[in-house]
Formats: sequence, C-alpha cells, structure tokens
Amino acid sequence: MEKIMGLDLGSKTLGIAISDALGMIAHGVETFRFAENQDSLSIPRVKELCAQEGIKKIVLGLPKHMNGDVGIRGEVSLKYKEKLEKNIEGIEVILADERLTTKVAENALIFADVSRKKRKKVIDKMAAVTILQSYLDSH
Repeated sequence: MEKIMGLDLGSKTLGIAISDALGMIAHGVETFRFAENQDSLSIPRVKELCAQEGIKKIVLGLPKHMNGDVGIRGEVSLKYKEKLEKNIEGIEVILADERLTTKVAENALIFADVSRKKRKKVIDKMAAVTILQSYLDSH
C-alpha cells in the first residue's frame, strides 16, 4: 500500500499529514505558512513531499457549511485541488468533508493540556491528521 497525504487548507496555512506505509495511521508533518490567499506558494512543498514519500493520493479537506453548502472557503479548496492536479503529475486528489475537524483537533490538544500559544502553531497540522485519519478509517 502507498502512503496517502492529508491536507487542511486555510487562508494563510496548509496543514500537512501523511499516513504510514500500511495506510492505517496518519501523522502530522508540518504547518506550511504563506501570505494570505497565496496558497499557490505551498504547491512546490506538497510536490516535494509527494516525491520524497512516493505519494500518489491526496485527501484534501473540503470545508462546508453545516447545512452541506460549499461556501467561499470551499470554493478556494476546489480551486486548490485543480492546482494540485495540474502541477503534480500522476496525483489523485480526493475531497473529504472537513466539517468540525479543526474543532476535533483543538479539543484533542486541549485534552492533552497544550497551551493556547502552542495550539495555534499546530492546529492546522492536527486538522490535517484528523481529515486523513477519518479517510483512512473509512477505507
């Protein structure tokens, strides 16, 4: 089985997670930061990680409103999916409903007694872990 990457796209950050070789456990890699709404700057880093880790599949969080509608942030994620597919040869990008993943990640960090300042630095990476782990658990 191949490793799978999970991504949580924000307006200034990209949370990145990668599965183990068996596709059972997601672990956080990093939070990539970029200038607001300049998500294209993260593409070379994602491409580099895909090459290093032999990744052919990416699970990208798709933010939806609680009623299921895709809003502005969801539209940004749909455009980002197109950029990934255009710039990374042979990659499959799967969209995954990410409603509440940031809240789940934050609650886990609070439970682990991580300070507010440290949580802010890792929340996007943890949200990517949550997105990827949900996908792995359901497949």
